[in-house]
Amino acid sequence: MSSKNKTEVLIDGKIYTLSGYESEEYLQRVATYINGKISEIKGAEGYSRLSSELQGIMLNLNTADDYFKAKRQADSLEEQLSEKDRELYEIKHELISAQIKLETAEKTVSSLQEEANDYQKKIVQLETQLSAVKDQKNVRH
Repeated sequence: MSSKNKTEVLIDGKIYTLSGYESEEYLQRVATYINGKISEIKGAEGYSRLSSELQGIMLNLNTADDYFKAKRQADSLEEQLSEKDRELYEIKHELISAQIKLETAEKTVSSLQEEANDYQKKIVQLETQLSAVKDQKNVRH
């Protein structure tokens, strides 16, 4: 198990010590995100007149809103990925079926070519025999 990391971060003008198993860089990114949300909601009309409790609730609501929107987007992307996986599976299945049909067709063509070659040889033999019979007939006459 990895060790806990500690790092000091600046949130809304105050220094806090964050600790966790995530990297210090990650903890700094979290603090940066919170600072961004604080700056965003401080710009809202009437924010400065709210009690610190309501300001905190407003920050939590905005953060939760971001979370649920990101989760909905992640779920949607996951669903799209699953659909693409299903489509890919179907395409692979079709490809395998096509390859099997192609192999079967190639074997059939090869077999028919051999058969055609055999018939060609037989035709040549029969023509040779026919020619010999004609020659014998001509010799007798």
